[in-house]
Amino acid sequence: MAYAVSPPRHPDFPVPGGPTLRARGWRQEALLRLLENVLSVAEDPHNLVVYAALGRAARDWPALRAIVANLLAMDEDQTLIIQSGKPVGLLKTHAEAPLVIMANCNIVGQWAKADVFYDLQKKGLICWGGLTAGCWQYIGSQGVIQGTYEILMRIAEARFGGDLAGRFVLTAGLGGMGGAQPLAGKMAKAAILCVDVDADRAEKRREIGYLDRIAPDLETALSMIRQAAAEGAGLSVGLIGNAAEIYPEILARGVIPDVVTDQTSAHDLVFGYIPRGMSVAEVRGLRDTDPDRLIREGRASIAAHVQAMLGFQAAGAEVFDNGNLIRTQAKQGGVENAFDIPIFTEAYLRPLFCRAIGPFRWMVLSGAPEDIARIDDLVLDLFPDNRIVTNWIQLARAHVPFEGLPARIAWLGHGERTRLALAVNDLVRTGEVRAPVAFSRDHLDAAAMAHPNIMTENMADGSDAIADWPLLDAMTLCSSMADLVAVHSGGGGYAGYMTSAGVTVVADGTPAADRRIEHALTNDTALGVIRYADAGYDDARDAAGRHGIGLIRTEE
Repeated sequence: MAYAVSPPRHPDFPVPGGPTLRARGWRQEALLRLLENVLSVAEDPHNLVVYAALGRAARDWPALRAIVANLLAMDEDQTLIIQSGKPVGLLKTHAEAPLVIMANCNIVGQWAKADVFYDLQKKGLICWGGLTAGCWQYIGSQGVIQGTYEILMRIAEARFGGDLAGRFVLTAGLGGMGGAQPLAGKMAKAAILCVDVDADRAEKRREIGYLDRIAPDLETALSMIRQAAAEGAGLSVGLIGNAAEIYPEILARGVIPDVVTDQTSAHDLVFGYIPRGMSVAEVRGLRDTDPDRLIREGRASIAAHVQAMLGFQAAGAEVFDNGNLIRTQAKQGGVENAFDIPIFTEAYLRPLFCRAIGPFRWMVLSGAPEDIARIDDLVLDLFPDNRIVTNWIQLARAHVPFEGLPARIAWLGHGERTRLALAVNDLVRTGEVRAPVAFSRDHLDAAAMAHPNIMTENMADGSDAIADWPLLDAMTLCSSMADLVAVHSGGGGYAGYMTSAGVTVVADGTPAADRRIEHALTNDTALGVIRYADAGYDDARDAAGRHGIGLIRTEE
């Protein structure tokens, strides 16, 4: 099997890899390579921004250099403490403690607002880690592509007979998160139109193989979509324009897509979303001189954007929020029924999260695509009856190019993640995989996120806003010997809306790695099942019983 590896986007930030060990052990080396990797695939690496307008790998360049120096020099019985992207201490712990623990962008409740965040950021006191940027777990657009694909397939199964052949999907946003959409849509056999105001972003997605074509205008774009839909062919088309102008125009023409969503940077009205009628360059100039205008005009633009989405919904389209806070911004902009649009997690994925099935990922530190090929084979051997995973691995092999270190994502659940990682650790031990492998997951995972407008919207017991679970998850992961543990809260427009936990465990072929994998990965997903069981979901309670998870019930 031949794998295409995308060239580094930025020559100044090469993709790490190879056999040379620079740090004092592979665990330290692994975390260093993951940090280097997120910069190699970053949207704006010279400003340390990995994705989402503000999601940084480190607070500033002095902090980055200090992180690197400490990862190179530290021993295995030390723990590096990172506060909002800046290393603040190197403590003597023990060889089974995490090597890195970090807390990024956590602001006390009443102060957790965008203006406070921007002020603290300007003073150099804080930075937002995004979800996987600040803890060095981002793997390019592939990190969310399976989740995007699975959402589309759940829609296809519910409404369109199993796939999206002959169907028109409309979306917007081609940044680090949204850039997965065109390829995911094509893999689901849809004709997908992706709008973005930034021509450079669209071209970047086309260059790396995530976007097929870029149309010169709306009429041509719709013609391409009509032809592909008529032929039942998967095709992704990019269109340069503002979604707040393009969506209403499509609606006014009476063209109703089958599926509509959006993944622009609507979460951040200063550094992310581009209001209608403004250029990217104009917005950059206003960020320091008139941020209030950007917020005001951005909210008005989003209101028109979401009104069009509601119009498509009223005409019969399947419309959903893809997790970028666009409904919240629209409601604040005067669209009272913005939340008539459902959130993707509740609408399509919650039954999976009840069983702790979520976006698990691994990165081969050798940099060799052959190591991913060997693990792909292993996944197919271990889980032949898991239709979601086997289908995905075969599709990813055929369609998904690597960005940075060769990596893979697969929606595995409780027990499955541990089983795979232990088997990979054996392959590292025997040399079948030529260097250690780092295992991680998205923060949007069963126990790992509290976000009342995304992950935990409309929980069965009303526990949407309770942030205890990601905090408990992080403490559980520390006590379970994970290599890196992070607690993140929202920054910019996300300030005050979310808290999440992240984890990395390194399979370096040692018995100690077996212990870390067995405890950290197993307990992480066990807590996810417990979280949903505690909220009253029968699927989660059934999963707890089947797996022998120590669920404590206090009902009379």
